[in-house]
This record gives sequence, structure tokens and C-alpha cells, in this order.
Amino acid sequence: PGSPYQPVVEALENHPQKKFYNVSKLGGAKYDTLPYSIRVLFESSVRNCDGFLVKETDAMNILDWKTKQNHVEVPFCPARVVLQDFTGIPAMVDFAAMREAVRNAGGDPVKVNPACPTDLTVDHSLQIDFSKCAIQNAPNPGGGEVPKPPARLSPLRAQPRKVPCRGQGGCRGGPCEPGRHPAPFSAQIENAPILCPFHLQPVPEPETVLKNQEMEFGRNRERLQFFKWSSKVFKNISIIPPETGTAHQVNLEYLSKVVFEVKDLLYPDSVVGTDSHTTMVNGLGILGWGVGGIETEAVMLGMPLTLTLPEVVGCELTGTVSPFATSIDIVLSITKHLRQAEVAGKFVEFFGSGVSQLSVADRTTIANMCPEYGAILSFFPVDNVTLKHLKHTGLDKAKLEVMEAYLKAVKLFRDDESSSREPEYSQVVQVSLSSIIPYVSGPKRSQDRVAVNNMKSDFQACLNEKCGVKGFQIAAEKQNDTVPVQYEGNEYKLSHGCVVIAAVISCTNNCNPSVMLAAGLLAKKAVEAGLVVKPYIRTSLSPGSGMVTHYLSSSGVLPYLSKLGFEVVGYGCSTCVGNTAPLPEAIRNAIKQGDIVACGVLSGTRNFEGRLCDCVRANYLASPPLVVAYAIAGTVRIDLDTEPLGIGFNGKSIYLRDIWPTRRELHQVEEECVISSMFKELKEKMEKGNKRWNLLEAPESTLFPWDSKSTYIRCPSFFDKLAKEAVAPQPVENAHVLLYLGDCVTTDHISPAGSIARSSAAAKYLTSKGLTPREFNSYGARRGNDAVMTRGTFANIKLLNKFIGKPAPKTIHFPSGQTLDVFEAAELYQREGIPVIILAGKKYGLGSSRDWAAKGPFLLGVRAVLAESFEKVHRSQLIGIGIAPLQFRPGENPSALGLTGKEQFSILFPPELSPRMTLDVKTSTGKVFSVIALFENNTEITLYKDGGSLNFVARRFL
Repeated sequence: PGSPYQPVVEALENHPQKKFYNVSKLGGAKYDTLPYSIRVLFESSVRNCDGFLVKETDAMNILDWKTKQNHVEVPFCPARVVLQDFTGIPAMVDFAAMREAVRNAGGDPVKVNPACPTDLTVDHSLQIDFSKCAIQNAPNPGGGEVPKPPARLSPLRAQPRKVPCRGQGGCRGGPCEPGRHPAPFSAQIENAPILCPFHLQPVPEPETVLKNQEMEFGRNRERLQFFKWSSKVFKNISIIPPETGTAHQVNLEYLSKVVFEVKDLLYPDSVVGTDSHTTMVNGLGILGWGVGGIETEAVMLGMPLTLTLPEVVGCELTGTVSPFATSIDIVLSITKHLRQAEVAGKFVEFFGSGVSQLSVADRTTIANMCPEYGAILSFFPVDNVTLKHLKHTGLDKAKLEVMEAYLKAVKLFRDDESSSREPEYSQVVQVSLSSIIPYVSGPKRSQDRVAVNNMKSDFQACLNEKCGVKGFQIAAEKQNDTVPVQYEGNEYKLSHGCVVIAAVISCTNNCNPSVMLAAGLLAKKAVEAGLVVKPYIRTSLSPGSGMVTHYLSSSGVLPYLSKLGFEVVGYGCSTCVGNTAPLPEAIRNAIKQGDIVACGVLSGTRNFEGRLCDCVRANYLASPPLVVAYAIAGTVRIDLDTEPLGIGFNGKSIYLRDIWPTRRELHQVEEECVISSMFKELKEKMEKGNKRWNLLEAPESTLFPWDSKSTYIRCPSFFDKLAKEAVAPQPVENAHVLLYLGDCVTTDHISPAGSIARSSAAAKYLTSKGLTPREFNSYGARRGNDAVMTRGTFANIKLLNKFIGKPAPKTIHFPSGQTLDVFEAAELYQREGIPVIILAGKKYGLGSSRDWAAKGPFLLGVRAVLAESFEKVHRSQLIGIGIAPLQFRPGENPSALGLTGKEQFSILFPPELSPRMTLDVKTSTGKVFSVIALFENNTEITLYKDGGSLNFVARRFL
């Protein structure tokens, strides 16, 4: 409504009731050369242009991307926000507190709602209570009045005695000894599945999952009730309850609209999320990336994100994929090219004739691997492959027609057949899909890659080579020896290169289920052609997750895998950690007697010599379909291009090419059987909700009934001074320095993170509430309690405060001369009515964006940070919370100015501030120096004057 670009709003052809901003008319030829991802940014700036938060000059800067990239900051208003529980709770607590403050200031609290549609997924892993392997169930109560469970072992301390991996089908190789798996304990990632700490693999055991769900609802009842209250009272937010049991990919795809429609206005879907998996949606043609909690909260409040107009690297895919290359081969090859192209901090966008050969699963996997090669996002514009995929997810035909018509009208649809010119990019990286050939790794180290078409000659070379990283040093005259062996009434001959272990495992390097599906389809064709696997070969199938089992069962290939001996053995880590059932004794004896170099082939991640079995010297890592192929062949000494795998029905020679599934077959089965059934099941779950969540009682009042006893959720004090009119910035008078820090202070030094140390200020607070150290939990779990988080700010043991002279979370309270915890000193200053500031060196606020790195100092009473330079994102976060970022003039710093930090500082703010203006600072010793107020534009000045973005938005409701 308020946009100056209203004249370009048009009706969609054949759908007169649907309206859209026809941005292609604004830019003409300039628009046609923009990368698709930049067109999305442009449309957003045109639609949201209000002359204040988003200006006409911003839209024009985006249109001039070719000359302005890397030189200007632009605002971006995403269509929606995705939160997960850890980052969602402080945001929702702030909204609940804002309702309270608006009511107290005479406004209507019902009007306080997120301005941007927000989906909050209460992930199944709010907390890990039961994980198996050698780890006892660690109590993690949810605070409040939950009864204390009996004392048990701490979750990160392995028991000294040997404990078998109970019930893990895969871990059937006896006890897991603490020393046997050298991998360090992995701290629980915020939204990861339950991990076996030694194998770092998911443990999806039914009774464990049920126990976890009970514990989760019991101990996290308080937080879950708060989320349930939020879902009832706030508009524009939907809460996806725990136990919906969906992978991130599906969760994001379920929430993805591709094209948004609000009151008959169409616009492109775009998203920011607090999760590194957010980039996955770019595979669907949805612009999205992960940001910090404070930025997402700002977007929820209706504020735009600010980003430097990025360079866009075009990745041109040409040629045709080799029929034997799997999705994993393609994904890893493309990510390797991008890593070498130095795309850090840039957008990547795919174009070229090869793009349509990639399925949506391939695209989302590449997009999800952005952190691997440092790009902000990897964008695949919507094309026919995307539309076909959306059809199979159950999107109705009418919506698809509107979507296609709209995307074509605004030139956001990529069409191989159209004659329109490709966009212009900052640089182009070319990847020839024809050059991607399948590899295996081995025979001793995973970094030794062997092209499948060279496998026979490479193994021959290994037999000749001296014993070492690859060689086995077998005398030339013995290289063709065979050893006869009787097994189950039949005679077989073992020779060098014979396969005795074949394990199809879906773990970290095979997360794209289509490769497992390829193994299943290959097995189906092999069985139908009459091929078999020799009975002495130890075959096994370990799917890794329920999602993979879903792929295999809904496509109907499991019976064929099992016919070839690949039975599901369980979900844990099996073969690659050495948990293989012993080989039959006759086979072991024959291998030893003939000094045979026998082989194991598996699709796992480890293949050290002798790891699978002491008598199996050569081990190869291969894709799942190749594992099945080598099992059928019975040897790795085979040229799969020219030699048959075996003899089928009617004595016919069957080659690998005869049974290898084509990419088209694979995509068809994946889309038609798997995707459609998966989405149908997910839709049912989403609509039904889950029993425990549905029965969970929660208040329905407009204002949240805060529980004063709660140690998890508390009303924060960000709005304590909220009034109808913003007060002009007050001068900072006679402030003491809370901390005197050096260069490169990161958000990890500032923000509360990790477990709560027993001697910390947060621990003292929790103890005063009647909790024992065992019940402290982590700062992450207590993000909804500002009292804990404020006490955890600057509580990092590696914090180097120049007043103390050694790393410690301590400072000096100058009026009394006491050395105290940072929080205790700040509390004393606040009690005495003395403002505080921070002195710092270069690059203050480096590191990943953390909301409490700004919120914490604000609640400690910090009014300004004086530093030599600031990390850009952190600088804007300080302004967004109401702290002034002040920069020393070039060449100046505290020591150059002769400051000790023990002085008192006064900073005068004039009634009218302007961007990057100079302010005078006076010290109690009479010294006067100037600093630059790092407000980059009038919007930031307005936010600062209002006391930060939370108060700025709250005032709109008064």
C-alpha cells in the first residue's frame, strides 16, 4: 500500500484476481541481465519500499547490481522466518514481554504479533536424555517444580567398565571400549539426532525414542507449555510440535511456498532461519540463509535485514553425467570445484544445460553444503524439475499453474528451451558433468581414490608394490594363486581380490537417500536377471536413519536387497567401526593358508587395513550400488566396463551396464513413489499433531502468566523504560569502565555459551533457586531466562581483561577496589547509579552472530563500547539493542591516548545525531578526545534514539 512502486502492480494473465509487482518493467534490459537471486532481492525492495526502512535508492542500488556489488548495503525483507526451539524461545519470550510492556504503557497487547510469518519447529532434541553406548541417562530437568530424579552419571563421562552398545543392531561387535574409539566426545548440536558418543551415529531405537519423548515432555513441560501458549495467542506464528519426526529437509520443504500469496498479492518465497540447514531451500528456488537470533527477531518485528550487495558466482553445468556416477559423486565434485573457486561470502547461482540433470534432492544437498565451501547460499532458480517435484509433494494443480505463470511473468523461471539470455555474473565457474566419474577409495586409506574404470589395474599394481600405504608385496608367481574352499556343501575358489565382506551403510557420506535407492534398484534388476551373491560373502544393510528405510520400503526394493543377502541389520555404526560378524571359519582358514589378499567393500567412511576383520587386508569405500555390484562379481579384479558381473538366466552374461539404474529411472522412482508417500505421511502427522502435544495444557490469556519460581522462562527487562515518546539520547556521565579488552574479542567471549560453571554467577543464582549443579543444564537451554543469561555474559574463562592481567571472567569494581565476577561488578554499579562502558581494541564482536552478545551487555548496564574497530554485524546488533558503538579516530587507541581505563568517562550526545558524526569524550583526569559514532544511516539513528529495535517496534503499538 505505501510503496511508491504501486503503479507497477498488475493482474496476472488468465488469473485477473491475482496481483503482483511486475518488477521486470522497472528495470528493462538491466533487469534481464541480473542473476535470478538478485532479482528476488530487487522484488523484495520494491514491494517493501516505505521510504524509511526501505528506500527507493535501495531498490535502484540493487538494480545497478553490476556496478554496486560489494559497495553498498541493501535491506532485505524475507517472506518468512524459520526458528528452532533453542533460538525461538528468547524471541518468543521477548514478544510475550512486549505484550506486557505495551499493556503497562496503555496500549492494546493483542496487537503485538510477529510482523513476518514465522514457523517455529520444536525439534525432537530439546534435550538429550537417553543416549545409549556407555553413557547413562543424564538428568536434565526443566526447572520449576519438577521432582529430582535419582543421581546418575554425568552425560559426558564414560563409565570405566565395558558396556555393550545395548540394542543397537549395528553395534554387534561386542563391547565399546573407551579407548577403542579415539573420536573425542561430541557436544550435542542444538538440533541433531541422538548420537552414540563413540560412533557419532544416530541411535533411533524405538524404546529409547519413546523414553526420550516422555522425558522431553516431562522435563521440558515448562518450555513446551510456553510454546503452546504462543501458538494459541500470537497471530502469524505456527509451532510445529516435537515428534513430528521429520528431517530438516522435509520440514523446510513442507513449510516452503516457492511463491507466497497474501490477500491475492503474489511474491517470491524467501526465508531466513536460525539454523545452518536453512540454505537447503535454495535447491527449491527459494532464497534463504541462516542468520543469528537477533537478526531473525528483528525480521519478526518487521525490520529488514541489512547485507552488503553480494557478488554472485555463476556455476555453469555442462555435459552429461556418466551413467555410473551417483548423486554423491556429483555433489562432492561440484562442492570441490566451488571450494577451489573461492566463493566465500558470495552468492552462488547455477545455470547451463546440465542443471536439469540434477534432481531436487541433489540440488538441496549441494545447497545444504554451503558451509563446506563458504558461500552465503547456492541458488537453483525454479525450473521444470522443481515444478515436477512440487507436483509429487501434493501441491494442487491450480496453485502450480499460478506459480508457473507468476514466475514466468517476473522472469524468475529458468527455462532451457527459451531463447532468453543468461544473466551476467561476477565470475563464472564451469563444471563439466561428463568429467565426473565414479571413484572408490582404498585399499588402505580413504584419501587414496581410484577411478572405477582403473580398479583392476590399480589392484594389480597394489599386489606388486612394496608393503606400505597401498602395496601388499605379493610375489609375481603367486599373484594368480587360487585356494579351493568347501562352504555349505559347495566348492568355491578364493583368489587375490576376492570380496568377502560387502556392507551397504548409509552414514555421513551417503546422506542423500537416492544412492541407497540406486543400490536397491540395482539389486532388483540383478535378481530379475538371475544374478546371485556367493553365500560366504558377509553382506549387510545398515540404513542409518528411518528416512532411508522409508525410501527403500516405499519404493519396493527391500525384498530384492534381502534376496541378495543385504538384510537390514540395524541402525547404528556397524561395519566401518569394525563391528562385523566373524567370517566363516573355512573362509578364514583358506585366506590364511593361501596368504590371500581378500577384500571388503563398504559404503561407509573408514577403511583402515584390518579394521573390518584381521584377515581382510584390502578394504574399499564405494557408493552403495557399487558395493552390491562388487558383491555380485565376487572380486575387485574386474573391469566393470568390459567383463560380465556374472551369468544370469539362460547362461547369459550380465554386465554392470545391463542392471545399473539410469538417472531418469532413479528420479522417477524417487519422485513418484518416495517423495509423494513421504509428504503424504508428513501431511497427516502435521494435521493430526501428536497426542502428547494435543493433550498438553497451556494458558490462553492474552498476557503470559509468568511463574516467579521458573528458572527457564522469565520476563526480561528490555522494556522497563518504555514510554509513548522516545527520550532523546541521554549523555553518559562519569561512567566507569566495566572491562578493558584487547583486539579480536569474539562473540564467544561475550555471549553465554556451553555448560554453566559451578563457580559462576549463574550457578550462584540457580543454587539460590534450590537447584543442584546436576540440574544447572546449559546456557543454551536457559536462553529464555534473562537472569541466567545476563550472569553468563562475559563469563568465558578465556576472557582477557587488562585490569586482571590473566584470562578470567573477572573485573575490578573501582569505587570499592574489589575484584569481582563481571556480573557482580555490573550489578554494584547499577545499584550505585553509575553507568558503565567497555574499552576494546580492533575487530570487537568478531565471530558468529549471537543475540546475547548484544542483549547481555545491555542488561549489564553497558551504555557504549569504545573500540578501534567493530565487526560489522555486531556493530548493527549493538545499535539494535540500544548500545552506542563508538570508534577511536584512525591511529588512536586507549594506550596511544594514555588511558588506563581507571578514569571516569563522560560522553555528550547532541539532540540531533547524524551518521558517523564526531563526539567528544572527557575523562576525570581532564583529558579530552574525539570518537566517531558508528551510525551508518538515519534508520540506525532512529533505532538508537528509540532505545533499540525492540522498543522502536513496541512504540508502534502505543
